[in-house]
Amino acid sequence: MGLSSLGIFHTIIGVGAIIAAVTDFIKYGKINLNKVSGKIYFYGTIITSLTALGISKHGGFNPGHVFSVFILILVLAGYFLNSKRKNSARARYFENFWLSFSFLLSLVPTVNETFTRVPLGHPLAKNIADPVIGNTLVFILLFFIAGSIYQFKKQKFINKTVAL
Repeated sequence: MGLSSLGIFHTIIGVGAIIAAVTDFIKYGKINLNKVSGKIYFYGTIITSLTALGISKHGGFNPGHVFSVFILILVLAGYFLNSKRKNSARARYFENFWLSFSFLLSLVPTVNETFTRVPLGHPLAKNIADPVIGNTLVFILLFFIAGSIYQFKKQKFINKTVAL
């Protein structure tokens, strides 16, 4: 597999963040920063994004690093809205979308790295251009779109209920 110590640490924290996000999506329909699992996602994603900046298979700054910076911005923006704009119904739409979008972007390098490494010796994909990676990412994108529509409708209902 050829992971450095930083790569192993990055992977462990990243897997924990992904599990926490999936737990939140199942329980709350969104990443809920007010719950322990949401906090695990938040801090795990920050650590994973920062450690990704120190990892490079090909040397130098690359598209994976751009993803990391963008994910970091999205998560911090979601946190800001959650903590500083608690009474804003409109802020919840952006918070939900930005956190979910950060999760989607996290899955792109996760799928690429996992499919080109696992199972050991005979990975699912030969490289990032392999159709299995593209098809998986399209499926994840469609799931993200459906989930975003669900979150929007659910938040609209919550906003109407709270306003009454």
